Amino acid sequence: MAEMQRRPGRPMPPPGRGPPPPPAARPGMNRPEPVDREKTCPLLLRVFTKVGGHHTDEDFAVRGKEPKDEVQIYTWLDATLRELTDLVKEVAPEARRRDAMLSFAFVYPDKRGRFVVREVGRTLSYPNGRRADSGSKALGDLSFQIGDYLDVAILNQ
Repeated sequence: MAEMQRRPGRPMPPPGRGPPPPPAARPGMNRPEPVDREKTCPLLLRVFTKVGGHHTDEDFAVRGKEPKDEVQIYTWLDATLRELTDLVKEVAPEARRRDAMLSFAFVYPDKRGRFVVREVGRTLSYPNGRRADSGSKALGDLSFQIGDYLDVAILNQ
């Protein structure tokens, strides 16, 4: 058995214990740190809305010819789908309906450079305790990458 030597001025850790694991390795700690919105520059989020369903990946195939129904939002990676729902409701009257559901999808290029539309969550226009939604999930929690687009389908239930 190796003998532990004491360094002057620094206490030795108890035997059998090493340093704590890094924050990302701790169970239940995969949530990104909250952003200090006073000190952190926001990112530009290009949001495309459509009533009835999501845009197709072909709608994003040609750079510069994205769908016309675009809203640009400055936000942070800790913005929740509930926050984004409220912003979409300001610009899209259909999203204000009592029975509206908003489906969020990230739009990003795959390894071949073709755009992919991947649904990441749904929110109710007016949340209630009877039906759970994804409103508390943040962009960072959902693996959003700066430069991705957000496609929002406004659905009637």
